[in-house]
Amino acid sequence: MATQEELQERGKAAVMDFDEDAVVEVAEECISAGLDPVALIQEGFTAGMNEIGDQFEQGTLFLPHVIAASEAMSAGVEVLTPELEKLSTKSENKGTIAIGTIEGDIHTIGKDIVATMLKIAGFNVINLGRDVPIADYVNAVKENKPDILGSSALMTTTMVLQTQVEEQLKEAGLRDGVKTMVGGAPVTQDWANKIGADIYAENAADAVTKCKAAME
Repeated sequence: MATQEELQERGKAAVMDFDEDAVVEVAEECISAGLDPVALIQEGFTAGMNEIGDQFEQGTLFLPHVIAASEAMSAGVEVLTPELEKLSTKSENKGTIAIGTIEGDIHTIGKDIVATMLKIAGFNVINLGRDVPIADYVNAVKENKPDILGSSALMTTTMVLQTQVEEQLKEAGLRDGVKTMVGGAPVTQDWANKIGADIYAENAADAVTKCKAAME
């Protein structure tokens, strides 16, 4: 029987090989072995997706490769989702979070994993989707009054637009009423500090921990 670490390495390799069947096989093996689905997603599938993103940025891979890897990862996450939902705590609503992938960025899987984990943790999550215009983030705050607004970016070229979310919330007079969270492969704590975001989430588990802390 494979160890957690071995499954994570296989999961990472399968995503990077765009091999949907292999990703599903790893996910199913994780369930049957009673191993940690969250760790498989973060240290296996997401790690592979991050490397694909790096290669895309470097020009060694192209958009069809990114989409193929994302679809392979999505297939694995779909298999694991029922296991993730079993981890859900049926507690009181911890708060509302609106989250989306920033304008110009079509990558959705990492953001969707964060959204799933936040739901499991007891948050009401409004998933804004991908390629979300800056104005839609502002409108989401106006209409839904979330406690936290999250934006995800997988590329440095789209990451810069997270600055505009901060600026347009201020212009609309809404910034003081909501906490902002940023994440994605190229995003760092230094970047979050620079643009004035309240929360930097390195991964889904980190997002849950920091969102819980922000609501205390």
